Amino acid sequence: MSGAREKKRAKKMRNQPASVTLPAEPGPFAGGGGRACPSPGDVCSEQQHQQQKFSNQSSGPSYRKDQYFSKGQSRGERGRGRGGWQGGRQSVSEEMPKYITASTFAQARAAEISAMLKAVSQKSSNSLVFQTLPRHMRRRAMSHNIKRLPRRLQEMARKEAEKAVHQKKEQSKTKCRKARRRHINLIAEFNHRQRKSIWLETHIWHAKRFHMVKKWGYCLGNSPTEKSYRACYRAMTKHCLLQDLSYYCCLELTGKENELLKQLARICSIDTGLTFQESCCLSGRFEGSLNLYRADRYPEDMLGPVTFIWKPRDGSEHRQLWIWVHPALKQDILKELKAIFQCSEPKEICIMEPVTTSIQEEKQMEVVMRPGKKRKKEDKEGEKAVPVKKIIGDGTRDPFQSYSWISHTTGIVISDRSMEILRYRLIGPLSHSVLTETLKAASVQTEMADSETELNNWWVENCKDSEKVSLHQCQSAIFELLQGMSSPSEMPPGTILGLTVGDPRVNLPKKKTKAMPDFEKYQDNAKVRQLYLKGVPVDCAHSFIWNQDICKNVTENKISEQDLNHLRAQLLVPGSHLDLGPCESKIPILLVQQPGKMAGEDRPGWGSGWDIYLPKGWGMAFWIPFIYRGVRVGGLQEALKHSEYQRIPHTPNDFPDCQAGMQFAKELKTSLLEKFKRRPPAKRANYVKLGTLSPFICPWGQLTKNWEGRMKASGGFVQPSSHPECCTTEGHNFCDPKTEVVTEASPETGEVEETMEISSEGALKTENVMSTQVFGERDETKTSDFIVLRSEKLLMQLSAWCYPTAGKDRRIRLISRLGQKEMTEDVFLPILMSYPRALVWVNLSLLRKGNPELHAMICIPTEDDLLHLSKDKLFCGPQEPKHRDIFKDKVQKQKEEKKKKKKHSMKALEGAPLSFPDGETTEDHDDLILGLWSDALPDVTSHCSRTVLGYVTQGDFSLATGCGEALGFVSLTGLIYMLYYQPADKKGLVLLRTPTSLQYRFARLNIEV
Repeated sequence: MSGAREKKRAKKMRNQPASVTLPAEPGPFAGGGGRACPSPGDVCSEQQHQQQKFSNQSSGPSYRKDQYFSKGQSRGERGRGRGGWQGGRQSVSEEMPKYITASTFAQARAAEISAMLKAVSQKSSNSLVFQTLPRHMRRRAMSHNIKRLPRRLQEMARKEAEKAVHQKKEQSKTKCRKARRRHINLIAEFNHRQRKSIWLETHIWHAKRFHMVKKWGYCLGNSPTEKSYRACYRAMTKHCLLQDLSYYCCLELTGKENELLKQLARICSIDTGLTFQESCCLSGRFEGSLNLYRADRYPEDMLGPVTFIWKPRDGSEHRQLWIWVHPALKQDILKELKAIFQCSEPKEICIMEPVTTSIQEEKQMEVVMRPGKKRKKEDKEGEKAVPVKKIIGDGTRDPFQSYSWISHTTGIVISDRSMEILRYRLIGPLSHSVLTETLKAASVQTEMADSETELNNWWVENCKDSEKVSLHQCQSAIFELLQGMSSPSEMPPGTILGLTVGDPRVNLPKKKTKAMPDFEKYQDNAKVRQLYLKGVPVDCAHSFIWNQDICKNVTENKISEQDLNHLRAQLLVPGSHLDLGPCESKIPILLVQQPGKMAGEDRPGWGSGWDIYLPKGWGMAFWIPFIYRGVRVGGLQEALKHSEYQRIPHTPNDFPDCQAGMQFAKELKTSLLEKFKRRPPAKRANYVKLGTLSPFICPWGQLTKNWEGRMKASGGFVQPSSHPECCTTEGHNFCDPKTEVVTEASPETGEVEETMEISSEGALKTENVMSTQVFGERDETKTSDFIVLRSEKLLMQLSAWCYPTAGKDRRIRLISRLGQKEMTEDVFLPILMSYPRALVWVNLSLLRKGNPELHAMICIPTEDDLLHLSKDKLFCGPQEPKHRDIFKDKVQKQKEEKKKKKKHSMKALEGAPLSFPDGETTEDHDDLILGLWSDALPDVTSHCSRTVLGYVTQGDFSLATGCGEALGFVSLTGLIYMLYYQPADKKGLVLLRTPTSLQYRFARLNIEV
């Protein structure tokens, strides 16, 4: 019998009683026995024999084809039919029963009949009764109407139905889709789903069109579901890309200007660029950006990058400051701000609740939470008493904690205004055209539309002041001038423009249009040219969005979509412009120019645009009109590409010296390692053979330590050898006696390949290497291990040294033009002494084909590599010899030990489970993984044939330049070491190698400041 038939027969026989067995040799008799019936005295022994035989078979039934034939009957003698028919005649058994005892025979048959009846009545599968019928007898109504079943099965089906009713969970009566989609139930469900991950106001719009991810306490759109990679790049380059940055956190500082500047100067440094007391930013005219550090700890203990806006002066000594931070950095920066300003007690404890009274909210939630009840309200509002949609929330804090802190010594107040101010970003050369077509300046209003409501009462009061009216008219005139510009990059970087606009929902077009600039109207206008040169005046940077009471009024008195649609339906001409008159809402906003790409010489101003700040509650009211102007929407991945094409670090990915960057690196390593483990060993890369020590995380701490150790061991710089296999490091030669180079024949080509073997004993280890760390416990994220060099003066010096000073691409005048010094030991040795363990942010462009990837290695080319490149311009780069996997035997041994341990545990469970000690079962040890370096890392700089200089954090084919580009960090010591010994015409040439490849590729290294 085949294996499939054996399984099928065993499945059928699993419910049979022990007293019933099938004979091994079938016979022709109805008695079911092929041999003579036993004598009366042998009945008990026969039954015992059958029970014993069945018990042996039930534990592991094994049915063979020859079991159904007698010992003397061969395959050729058996018939084609089932009953032993051969040539039309039934074969007769050789042994014929001489007599049959009626009582014994009936007793045996009775047992078989009862077993058969039990098997028929007992259901052996998970199918329902009507599913056991033949297909031609099944009817659709049988699933819910028992009377459609045959009468013999109706009783069994009735029992199944009763059992299903008891097992069914108690559900609400309003379980149909129509009930679930009611407004009261829908809003309650949305509020319930925001307990862990806060939604932005545009969440539902994004959820229908984007892949959503949960990050930093928010639910954010990662990338569009449609294919739009190139389309988003074209939008950033030629038209406009829209992003919702409302998840960024706003920290507001209020107090005396001198006290604010005194303490804020401790957490930033003028060495890195702007500070909080920059005059152009302090006036409130421009937005500033800087890097924060812990108090008096520069250049160590990095907190992260922030942007800040000062409120324009109003004659008082008290100032307002907004600091915008990424949600991953918020807790560290907020903690440091409270420490330097000595804010210990909260100003007030305010729980974020919707704009309703607590009694109303309790009544509403009681109605919502009652399952199975009708929607009857206990109050008089009836249908109007529905849960208010929550537009307040912040995923980075507990909603029951305070959001405002005060310092009793200095009077400084720190407020957390996260999610109170919405923030949208428009990227592209036509972003100002989208703004001018979507938004219209608010009209001056001197009378209240309705005395009973507070709609626009703040605007009416301000319009009574002639100075504020003239200021509003000046802001409106400047806003209209934006339509005559070709790109936002023509404005001064960080320009701020305050404005009050009308409801943008009133100006919706009938269908989607593409906003275009009107150059003919403003081509020869002197005001546009004046705006290019001088920018926006200081007074025009004022906005009412700084006033929290006004923002609250604007949010509470917003006209609902339902009322707006009702007014549209009453128009005499459908589709005509809806004029609300004095009932139109007035919204204060703030426009901030984003300069785009400022560093480097190519593509200046690329990625420029505008940021628009709005009061909460108006998210979708502004979002949909922007969509109708032809913008394309991007998510987190588009934001990553935007920073990558600008060649600037992305937050928090490219900040390895701050806590958020370390946490991001750990999470990325975990996800990549899990993805690696999911693949079988034959379908994944063996990183040990490829010479990749750390494929999932960049060991920045060990990289800087190894380079510092190389300099200390050699007492300075030693020129590298021209041989790729002879890299000197810390007194060790790469071709150490403990390091062997073995030649192997490739199984595919048969060619001889070099295989590099590095024994675990011969791994290069110094006193600076963390030799006690293993794969599962390595920690490369200590803030004291390394720093990132952000001094503008030193970066400009390094940037000048990276350019070749001879040959075709020479730039002799660059150093003299920038006032930099020539590269001598007297110049760079003090730098190395000040920053022995520093990293430098660099960008790389491949000379030939190739696509750099994440965690790719940046290496130093040897003299032979540069000589080969000068002779052959098409030379892509050298190739790394294959390494030998020294952990393969250990992994195999561990695998065998696990199998033995499993067998031993199984035997122990069957026998004596308490005989196995607890200490042995809970023994902790790090599992070896085939293909990964599972021991302490050796010297990462000299593990391969080319000296490692750094690692790549972003890499891909660039649509902007048409070649592969990468961004990453290199060791400052290694960079100066390489530039000092490279020829004048080959300055800045490095090698790139991806973690899954042996091929090196030449790339040009640049530092843009």
